Amino acid sequence: MNWGKLTAVDSVIVDRGDGTALLTISNETQRNALSDPVLAELSQKLADLDRDPATRAIVLAGSAKVFASGADIRALLELRPLEAYGGDRAQAWESIRRVRTPLVAAVSGFCLGGGCELAMIADIVVASETSKFGLPETMLGLIPGAGGTQMLPRAVGKAVAMDMILTGRLLDAGEAHRFGLVSRVTVPDDWLNVAQEVATTIAARPAVAQRLAKEAVQQAAEASLSSGIAGERRAFTMAFGSDDAIEGLTAFLEKRSP
Repeated sequence: MNWGKLTAVDSVIVDRGDGTALLTISNETQRNALSDPVLAELSQKLADLDRDPATRAIVLAGSAKVFASGADIRALLELRPLEAYGGDRAQAWESIRRVRTPLVAAVSGFCLGGGCELAMIADIVVASETSKFGLPETMLGLIPGAGGTQMLPRAVGKAVAMDMILTGRLLDAGEAHRFGLVSRVTVPDDWLNVAQEVATTIAARPAVAQRLAKEAVQQAAEASLSSGIAGERRAFTMAFGSDDAIEGLTAFLEKRSP
């Protein structure tokens, strides 16, 4: 696959593909820690790509050894409670959660703290057999602060989530897949290639339907069944009225590719 480099900076590298983009956290000297500058840069670049209609799927990746780890501990010590609650860091996480373009996390090695929360925000997680997932914050007298206490039980169930958060248990890729945290597991050399192939498959499908489908599935995890179905009905109606749907249905009846 030919990914032409768009721009490279100290902490996040952006590469473009055909309808896709690859964001690589490149801060390995700090174990790809999601420090304030890295998180701000990541959220800004995701927002920029989300506004670009040419980008229909995004891959989030780290290095072979570390997908991403948590915050910069020294910076956390200087953070005041009100800043932690609604400051720049919290705003950056909210921005990442609002991305409507389908996100594929390409995970290899350690995926801890904020890195694990970032992977859970993604829509599909492709993990190398070397991957380790964990939320170890209580060891530092903290709790997960970017949605981990809410997303993890929805992904793996209360029992496993409690085990991971209260004891610091790490899940390997096989366990994460069995519990529903990971979508696909690959051999160590294939994690990024498979994630890019998944993104290319997503990008090849009608963009409006993909975004609406993502929104509907997200709502299923956050709302009651009745409100989720109502939201799905609204999303289906919007997709049904799109040019993509008209062409897709017409092509099916005419036995041709849309």
